[in-house]
Amino acid sequence: MRPPEEFVRIINRKRYDVSNATLLAGDDFWDGHNFERQGHNTFPYCTPNGGYFVVNLTQWQGEQDTLAPISQDDAIVLYEEGLSRHRVPYARAFPDVEVLDA
Repeated sequence: MRPPEEFVRIINRKRYDVSNATLLAGDDFWDGHNFERQGHNTFPYCTPNGGYFVVNLTQWQGEQDTLAPISQDDAIVLYEEGLSRHRVPYARAFPDVEVLDA
């Protein structure tokens, strides 16, 4: 599955729209046959106002694609640890986060 081009949800009177948000990363990876990972893919986004949300896509019957707001900390965890395909550099994904040398 590729990141959705259209997906909008209003949650707590806030609109989350992938068409005007920045895709940060994903676990979609072409393995020569498909993009899917056990029938699920995850895509975190950042809104123009600095909010974060995640889209989870599924191919399993009886499940639905979801969009849910997440915290910046949760977005960072997905970006750093869970998702291998980064769409934007770290500094663009998290402009207010200071990265220190180890």
